[in-house]
Amino acid sequence: MASQNKSSDIFLSTTDYLVTQKEFDLVWNEQRDMLITSPIPPADELGAYYKSDAYISHTDASKSVVDKLYQNVKKYSINRKIQLVSDLINGDKTLLDIGAGTGDFLNEAKKQGWDISGVETNPEAVARASEKQIGLKGNVSELSNQRFSAITLWHVLEHLHNPELRLAEYYKLLNSEGVLIIAVPNYKSWDAKHYKNFWAAYDAPRHLYHFSKESINRLAGDNFRVETIKPMKFDSYYVSLLSERYKKSSAPLLKGFLNGLRSNLAALSTKEYSSQIYVLRKRS
Repeated sequence: MASQNKSSDIFLSTTDYLVTQKEFDLVWNEQRDMLITSPIPPADELGAYYKSDAYISHTDASKSVVDKLYQNVKKYSINRKIQLVSDLINGDKTLLDIGAGTGDFLNEAKKQGWDISGVETNPEAVARASEKQIGLKGNVSELSNQRFSAITLWHVLEHLHNPELRLAEYYKLLNSEGVLIIAVPNYKSWDAKHYKNFWAAYDAPRHLYHFSKESINRLAGDNFRVETIKPMKFDSYYVSLLSERYKKSSAPLLKGFLNGLRSNLAALSTKEYSSQIYVLRKRS
């Protein structure tokens, strides 16, 4: 997919607040109704942008107040996610988690009777998953001979090059009744509009693409149909807290909580939550 480079297509400019402090543009792609980070670092350089102790999805850190909040919410959310997947699947309980991180989601799914597989590229995360007896593959191609009833990407698609190609790969890995479950930030949410270039969920350049509901519908194409969309209500609080920190707010916890609440209240009518889960059912 070709990105558009005209200055008039720049939606906004933001900063890598986590690692390098470099500035990146977010370019609007009209065809997909999504934003594309520009420039996208080459694949062999992208890993450097993840080298931060603050990037806790690749660790099990529980040091700061933010770490503790993240880990507690993660434990609660994992059970909700597994319940969601279980409610969608009848029969064969085979699960593939893309971007499995430190393996906590798969570990709990395994305890609940799922036949699990996972893919993760970060060596530190793979090592931590291994400590939990969760073996992860480095690439989806290593699973090409398997078929799954569910494939999940929890805040992962935005990190991957060429989302159209990725969805085509996952289509081939699903069985005839399979579901693809994708959770991504929503750049049309209240908190995204409020924080603008400080919105933590832009997270450039680790997030290569930035999606809306329409983006996912268009990406689904002929292979999938969007069966349902569900909110991730905790995300607005966490993202708002981080955004307040990027703004160097004097009271990030309080302001983050209040703005997270405002975003969720706004979404009651707009249905545009900070992050959303998309259930895509494979078309025959």
